Amino acid sequence: MRIKQVCVKNKLINFMAKTPSVLSFNPKAVSTRLLKVLPERARDVLINRFGLSADSKRFTLDAIGKRYHITRERVRQIENYAIASIRKSDAYKKEKSAFVEIEKALHLFGGIAGEGELLAHFSGSDVNMRNYAHFMLAIGEQFKKIKEDDDFKHRWHMDEKLAEKVHYALKKLYDNLNDKDLVSELDIIAEFLTHIEGLDEHYKKDHIIRRWLGISKMLGKNPMGEWGRADSSNVRMKGVRDYAFLVIRKHGSPIHFTEVARAIEKNFGRKAHIATTHNELIKDKRFVLVGRGLYALAEWGYMAGVVRDVIAKILEKNGPLTKKEVFEKVLKERYVKENTISVNLQNKKYFKKGKDAKYSVVK
Repeated sequence: MRIKQVCVKNKLINFMAKTPSVLSFNPKAVSTRLLKVLPERARDVLINRFGLSADSKRFTLDAIGKRYHITRERVRQIENYAIASIRKSDAYKKEKSAFVEIEKALHLFGGIAGEGELLAHFSGSDVNMRNYAHFMLAIGEQFKKIKEDDDFKHRWHMDEKLAEKVHYALKKLYDNLNDKDLVSELDIIAEFLTHIEGLDEHYKKDHIIRRWLGISKMLGKNPMGEWGRADSSNVRMKGVRDYAFLVIRKHGSPIHFTEVARAIEKNFGRKAHIATTHNELIKDKRFVLVGRGLYALAEWGYMAGVVRDVIAKILEKNGPLTKKEVFEKVLKERYVKENTISVNLQNKKYFKKGKDAKYSVVK
């Protein structure tokens, strides 16, 4: 029992070393004290902008402007004034330890973190508490927010140079992938590190780089844990064909369509009818029928077509071959009986046997 307790304790210590601890203070209580330094209208603007009321509802600049009969730009000015006033107040100085704690948490997160993940860590699923944590990030002078764009999600950082390095490495990572590429998490982390220079050793940890990858809207991870371009059908699956591709790829060798259907249900929790799965495999050029119900990926090098087509392609590529040589090459492409190959070779409409006992294609 003693050994088991020590093991559990060690696991907990290791986990805590990798994951920032939850905040020791109450963001709502701290925020309430900070808001008290403001005049009523400025305080009301911040409460509504950050959703610090009981219903947690956040309002736009336009909505607040209509309430006070002022322009959205005027509301923005009041918001900026209110934040600046809090930062200059004695109340802000008294809460320094709270902001230092947030700073340490963000550092352990990797110095730059996606807003959603960071706030979820601070507040869990509590929307109200999440809004208060967001408010404190906005108030803290050391924290800088970069708004969501085409390539990245909302994110927070404290070091502009580090943020630029991470952005550059993520873009390079995307540029080096094509739509079909799928990379294991370990490999994409290793690849990421080749695109970033002068990185502090503290940040060269899998859990930190994994969080940085999560900032990108260009990159994505499929349910198999493989990374690729976020808009790739191998990452963002749209139907049975895409799920089947991942199943067969993971299997690594030809697999019967009934097993493909079962694997789709098991791995993705998606209902896949056997007949439907078979029909989708037939229609998609990514798959090759290599035997009775057995499918492989075309990218593995298997030839498309029925056995007769495969024999023809082999003879056209290699020239006249003996029956034994034809058998050897066809069996590398198809899971069929030798008799099936022999029957096709005897079709004089397509193949002819020369005096040297070698077969060739009928022109």
